[in-house]
Amino acid sequence: MPARTGRPPKISRADIVSAAHRIIEAEGTESLTMRRLAREVGTTPMALYHHVHDKEELLLLLLDDYAAATPRPEFPDEPAERMAAAAVALHDALAGRPWVVDVLRADDLLSVHALWYPETIIDAAVRAGLTLERAVDAYRIIWHYTAGEITARAAARRRREEGGPTYRRRVFADLDAEALPRLAAVGDRWEELTARDTYGEGLRALVAGLLTNRFATDGRS
Repeated sequence: MPARTGRPPKISRADIVSAAHRIIEAEGTESLTMRRLAREVGTTPMALYHHVHDKEELLLLLLDDYAAATPRPEFPDEPAERMAAAAVALHDALAGRPWVVDVLRADDLLSVHALWYPETIIDAAVRAGLTLERAVDAYRIIWHYTAGEITARAAARRRREEGGPTYRRRVFADLDAEALPRLAAVGDRWEELTARDTYGEGLRALVAGLLTNRFATDGRS
């Protein structure tokens, strides 16, 4: 096939966002460069700069595109249940896109379209009796728990997909029952047990603890 000559094909922001999604899903955010993206859409890096200024702006576009397409479910009115339900919705929205968690954990880029998650959780925490400042603390605690769970599960899933016995499995198969009796008792089932989904259970316990201790943490008697 002869080499393409003439001007590069016209592209749109939608084309760029779609191509960037494909790259990230297949190769991760580290591989998303303007040069790599240009190859994906069949144009030049210079042509991309007419649509996006840099990788940061591109990531913002991706975050907003994904958040805007995520539906907003109805939540219970009871504050504790509302906090938990909003956190579960956030978890479910991000679980299939761990790269989004990686971007958000840098604590700078965010999607304006997704701000209703923290707004809902913080508002419910205030209605449950927390001060606004403590409600923000509560949201951040819930966020770190949620992000950590998603990141850990994604890493474990990648490790399992590589196949073969894991180092952890080999260690737990041969534990000293006298030194570590509890762990040795579940040794051959450790991977099975630790692979169970405990996010919802842990979240409810976390929310209950945050709200139960609200008077002590807020300095009230």
